Amino acid sequence: MDRATKTGIWIIATGVIITFLYVGRGILSTFAMAVFLFLVIEGFARMIDNWSLTMRLGVARAVAILIVLGGFVGFIALLANGVSQFGRDAAEYEEKINGLIQDAYSLVNMNDAPTLTHLIFNEGGQKFFATIANATGDLSGDLILIFIYIAFLFLAQSGWTRKLDNIFPNYEKRAMVREVGDEARRGIETYLWTQTVISALITFLTYISLLMLGVQNALFLAALIFVLNYIPTVGSIVAALVPPLFALVQPDIPAWIPGAPPQDIYIYAAIVFGVVSFWQFSIGNFIQPRMMGDSLNLSALVVLLALAIWGVLWGIPGMFLSAPLTVLMMILFAQSHGTRWIAILLSADGNPQGKGDGKTAVTTAKGDSEII
Repeated sequence: MDRATKTGIWIIATGVIITFLYVGRGILSTFAMAVFLFLVIEGFARMIDNWSLTMRLGVARAVAILIVLGGFVGFIALLANGVSQFGRDAAEYEEKINGLIQDAYSLVNMNDAPTLTHLIFNEGGQKFFATIANATGDLSGDLILIFIYIAFLFLAQSGWTRKLDNIFPNYEKRAMVREVGDEARRGIETYLWTQTVISALITFLTYISLLMLGVQNALFLAALIFVLNYIPTVGSIVAALVPPLFALVQPDIPAWIPGAPPQDIYIYAAIVFGVVSFWQFSIGNFIQPRMMGDSLNLSALVVLLALAIWGVLWGIPGMFLSAPLTVLMMILFAQSHGTRWIAILLSADGNPQGKGDGKTAVTTAKGDSEII
C-alpha cells in the first residue's frame, strides 16, 4: 500500500470517528462521565482497602460509593442554598447591577442605559435563559443515567477477566492487553485524584480568603470554583473571575475598603480578584506540577487544543473530560508502530510511555521475558 493510499485512509477514518463522536455525543459523553466517575470510586475503594487492615474490598467499595454520593448530594445542596440566598437579595442585586450598567454606558458617553429587567426580558435574554433552562433539564436527566451506568459497571466488573481471557486466548497477547489497560487506568486515576486534591486545596484556601474579605455567599462560590478547576486552563481563569464579579454586585461591602462610593466597589472587586488569582496561580504553577508528575505528560498546546476540540464535540462534559480522554488516546496510540508518532506529538517530553524506551516487557507462559 503506497503512502497516498495510507494518507487517504487516515483522513477518511479520522472524519468517520469525529462524526461518530459528534452524532453520538448524547450517549457517549454520558457514558464516558460514568466510566471516569467509576474509576474515581474504584481508586478510592482501593485506597480505603489499603489503609484498612480488616475491611474487605467489597465493603470498601460500598463505603467509597456512599462517600462520593454524599459529597455529590452535599454539592447540590450547596448550590441550591446559594441560589436561594441570591433570590432573597434579588432586589438589592438588581439595583447594584443597574448601577454598574449605568456606569458602563456613562464611560463610553452613551445615554439611555437599559435596566437588568429589560436585558433579561428582551428577545435575546429570553433565548439565553431558555438555553440555560434546557441545559439544566438535560443535566438532570444525564445525572440519573450516569448513576445507572455506574451501577451496571459495578455489576459487570466481575466478568471482565473471563471475557478478556476468551477474547485473547493467547497468553502473550492477553498479558499485553492487560498491561496496556492497567497503564491507562493508572494514568487516568492518577490524573483524576491529583486534580481532585488540587481543586480541594484551592477551594479551601479560596473559601477562607473570601470569608476574611467579607464576600457574601462564599461557600457557594467555593463550590463553583471546585468544579471549574476540573476544566484545564480555561476553568482556572473563569474560577478567578467569578468571585470578583459577585463581589462587584453584592449589596454590602466591608467598611475597611478605601475610597468613596461608587469607586470603592471596584477597589473591593480588584482585591478579591487579586487574592483568588494568587491561589489559582501559585498552586497551579508550583504545587500542581510537582503532584501531577508524569501522570499527564501532555503538551500545554495539546491541552488547549483538546479542550477546544472535545468542547465542540461533547460540550461541557467534553471540556471536563478533555485531559483524561487525551491521555487515554496517547497511551493507546503509543501501542502501535503505525500510530506511535501521534502519541509522541501529544506528549510533553516526546516519550508517551514515561522514561522508558517505549517498549513493554511481557512475561510469557514459559517464564521468559519478551519485549513487545
